[in-house]
Amino acid sequence: MSLLRKERPGNVCGKCGRRYALDPKTNPLSLNDLRVRRITLKLTDGGRVPCTTGQLWYALSRRSLRDTRVEMGCAVALIIIGIVAVLVGLGSDVTLFAVVGGLSLLAALGFVVAQVRGVGRGRPRLTREAFRTGPLAEWKSVYGSLPPGVIDDSHPPSQGTPGTRGDGLVLLCPDRSVAVFLDAAGLTTRHGLTLAAAPGALPGRGPVLVLHDADAEGLLLAHRVRTAQPGRPVVDIGLPLGAVHGLERAVPVRGGAPDAGIVQLLRQSGEFTPAQLKWLGGGWGFPLVGVPPAKLLAVVSRAVEKAGAAADPERRRAASLGFLTWPEEAG
Repeated sequence: MSLLRKERPGNVCGKCGRRYALDPKTNPLSLNDLRVRRITLKLTDGGRVPCTTGQLWYALSRRSLRDTRVEMGCAVALIIIGIVAVLVGLGSDVTLFAVVGGLSLLAALGFVVAQVRGVGRGRPRLTREAFRTGPLAEWKSVYGSLPPGVIDDSHPPSQGTPGTRGDGLVLLCPDRSVAVFLDAAGLTTRHGLTLAAAPGALPGRGPVLVLHDADAEGLLLAHRVRTAQPGRPVVDIGLPLGAVHGLERAVPVRGGAPDAGIVQLLRQSGEFTPAQLKWLGGGWGFPLVGVPPAKLLAVVSRAVEKAGAAADPERRRAASLGFLTWPEEAG
């Protein structure tokens, strides 16, 4: 049911008297309670997997990330003003009107160019922190808790269970929201996995799995770990740029442009095309929180299982004997 703003003062429905949390007219992401519930249900796969506030932030920001910040209504108004002023100036032979009209049309052209170039596209309307202290805080004030299945990622996760010999698997993931998600989904407990947030805080001496954003900084993370700890097994498990760059459904985020040195290292790696390097150099990237939670969990779980099998001599021997293989049915 659509109600006028005056019919729902203080976020209270004038028809049923029920209070709601989010008014699309008053928040930067144009959110309403029904949309939040619908997206949350999709992210949690109907309640089968958790999701974090960071993952919810991205999912609810996707629509605005596609849009530019250019108000084309202003361009239309300037075009009308410009045409009228030019016609009046030509008809009355008053130069001032023609000058004003020309400037208005020139300004309108600027809006059009900005729209074509996508000015503002990829820039979040709300940061993750502003999302937490804004819409989510309003939600909690009305309903008493976060949406069902959503986990607060404002605090770091447990560090997992280090290997008893110091050679257990370590998962390096700088994005706290994703680390909280993987821990809440049981990945650390299930695989005896240790979580780390920075290359300088890697415990033990076991293999390191590197999970990162597909941006300039993230794509160099595995390289930096190998450089800092030569000889230690390091596996880059993504997010690979090729899996998201240029795909219509993969909506990127744009931050500040990386340092020239970072771009140079990416170029020297020989792993990226000129178009990808230009894209990365413009500050573009795709965040891990943008990967659907169920898909992210499945991919990381497979990578951990594979790395664990490769690092465990007993499991390697069993696999070579066929112990872990499923017998084929008799023909």
